[in-house]
Amino acid sequence: MSDNIPKYKATDKMSDLICENYTLLMVMSRFGLPLGFGDKNVKEVCDACNVDYKTFLAVVNFMDTGQFVVGGADFSIQALMEYLKNSHSYFLDFCLPAIRRKLIEAIDCSQDGVAILILKFYDEYVNEVRRHMEYEDNMVFGYVLSLLEGKKNADYNILVFARKHNQIQTKLTELKNIIIKYYPAERSNNSLNSVLFDIYSCEQDLASHCNLEDLLFVPAVAQLEKKFEENEK
Repeated sequence: MSDNIPKYKATDKMSDLICENYTLLMVMSRFGLPLGFGDKNVKEVCDACNVDYKTFLAVVNFMDTGQFVVGGADFSIQALMEYLKNSHSYFLDFCLPAIRRKLIEAIDCSQDGVAILILKFYDEYVNEVRRHMEYEDNMVFGYVLSLLEGKKNADYNILVFARKHNQIQTKLTELKNIIIKYYPAERSNNSLNSVLFDIYSCEQDLASHCNLEDLLFVPAVAQLEKKFEENEK
């Protein structure tokens, strides 16, 4: 397949996408697309839920390849921002709290010092992620919304965000290593193995999320800034 031809198209059945790549369930959820769509194709499912199907396709094709697909270039920045906001809500309000609950069940904080350090490390990490995502929700997305409305903040541009955009999943790698190497388990711990699996999944999900922002969102906003500057001349 040519690099310029996106894998998933508007006429593909939504059920085929999910059966081929179950991780796209997360993309559907963050676009607000419910299950139970029968044999409807991507465009039909998106249209029924007032979701921009071109933006949905741009995201799922990006998730599949890990890079920007030229053939999927036509998408809505505003729809993409809504997707990113919903992703932030998923991490902060569902995924990370769920991992914390499972972590408390899996380790004994009443007797073991390593367990207390693990939980403290995790809580500090979640606070860092919260600051990161709240900055994006408020400062970055607020700036882009103004830009879409024809107003430009002369003291800010998307490259300011891009230069400071750190890979927030890095500390999860450290947490995994601490648990695997140093938590003193006396026997096989299904609960601990389960939460480790969740941490691995969250780490990959966050990495994809950051890549999406860096390689799809930032270039699109930079192009919008360029058009705005050209119109100002």
